[in-house]
Amino acid sequence: MKKDRIDWLSTLVPFVSIISLTVILFVFPKGANSVIERIRFFFGDSVGLYYLVIGLVFFGMSLYLAFSKYGKVMIGDPGSKPKYSFWQWGSMMFTCGLAADILFYSFGEWLMYASNPHVSELGDIYEWAGVFPLFHWSFIPWSFYLVLAVAFGFMVHVSKRTRMRFSEACRPIIGKAADGIFGRIIDLFALFALLAGTATTFSVATPLLSTLFISLFHIEVSRTVLTIIILVITCVIYTYAAIHGFNGIGILAKICMFLFFGLLVLVFCIGGQARFILENGFQSFGMMIQHFVDLSTYTDPGRTNMFPQDWTIYYWAYWMVWCIAAPFFIGNISQGRSIRQIIVGGYLFGVGSTIVSFVVLGNYSLGLQTAGKIDFLSKYVEGGDMYETIISIIDSMPATPLIMAIIILTMIAFYSTSFDSIAYTAACYSYKNLTEDEHPHNLIIFIWCILLIVLPIGLVFSESSMNNIQSVSIIAAFPIGIIMMIMVAGLFRSLRKNKDNAECS
Repeated sequence: MKKDRIDWLSTLVPFVSIISLTVILFVFPKGANSVIERIRFFFGDSVGLYYLVIGLVFFGMSLYLAFSKYGKVMIGDPGSKPKYSFWQWGSMMFTCGLAADILFYSFGEWLMYASNPHVSELGDIYEWAGVFPLFHWSFIPWSFYLVLAVAFGFMVHVSKRTRMRFSEACRPIIGKAADGIFGRIIDLFALFALLAGTATTFSVATPLLSTLFISLFHIEVSRTVLTIIILVITCVIYTYAAIHGFNGIGILAKICMFLFFGLLVLVFCIGGQARFILENGFQSFGMMIQHFVDLSTYTDPGRTNMFPQDWTIYYWAYWMVWCIAAPFFIGNISQGRSIRQIIVGGYLFGVGSTIVSFVVLGNYSLGLQTAGKIDFLSKYVEGGDMYETIISIIDSMPATPLIMAIIILTMIAFYSTSFDSIAYTAACYSYKNLTEDEHPHNLIIFIWCILLIVLPIGLVFSESSMNNIQSVSIIAAFPIGIIMMIMVAGLFRSLRKNKDNAECS
């Protein structure tokens, strides 16, 4: 590792900032959470429309890229073949694009909606409670990933750029400013967003993992302490995998997918709710498609329920901060595929797998609820602890210890694959330039692996509320939305330039 190749500004500024923020969370937990809450209110309430508009713009652009003349453009040299099989490519894309929090939300998200007044305004709460998880985790969120994956893939495999950064993807629009202070600001915003997305995911999902350990092994220790221990252990696991590059990530992705779909098949087959899962999942998907425009444009201008501010805006922001790592990784592994293949394949594999998760795991407990067999909703509303409610859902299943063990292994596998890609992407930002086939030094990857775990520990220790954990992503996503639009404009300029060059030759 040559020191003159390291961009110390992009490495040290996030390091110092995150360590400082973590110290503040440890020393002044109540005050820090209060400030975060006020900032979140401004971005989520005052300028929330901004996030909703970006979501619709990206979904429209994904369809245009896939089915216009640009859909045939190859990401890579003419005649190049895909490096990975469709299954391996799809597995890596899905597991790097989602993390262990998909299991937390798949089990319990319908409960959060069923207890929200806006859902009862729409009609039967049990019907609509199954619609919103599919909407918030499907087409618009994945359009963020897929459009930017095309931009990154084109930048790396067609334009042959050697600076693996957001600023480089903006170069077709901002020109030489990408090398100056403007480019540095873009990259620092990207890194802070990357850290924010990681912190949100870890802080939401890891307490479930610790609660599962407590329930399965009857450990007598506080959930906060065990959560921090698990965060540290998980950091060691994904650090080890990350330093083994794409091959290690590919193997873990396969293992993760087998565990994940094995869990879904097991719950579907032995849970006793197979008919309800199929029928309500089919109905929920149909209602989501039927009301897609309404759901995408609902703003609650009178602030009667704050539903879009609490949920839709948060989700779009959450997916936007994850766009720092996931699209870069997807674009990197998509060499040899056309733009149409990336977007259509991404929707089929990414959205398809995500919807199956919510349909199976969510509708298992929703089926018991609607049949009047177990009242999970009252347990959640009265207790207010989603983690304990999810444990009660799992306890209602046959072979509970086996299912708990599989969930634990699946969450660890998700952590390993998704955060490997994050650490790899962050490490690329630490270099002034990096060739197409060159990888960051293991020491740089290790430093970022450690840094990625610090803020989640601070949030868990300070016992931040779910709203404040979500706030971290909403705040970080605001500047990222502007940068994303610049990147897409740069992509279209590069595509037109590439077409003109091809016609001239």
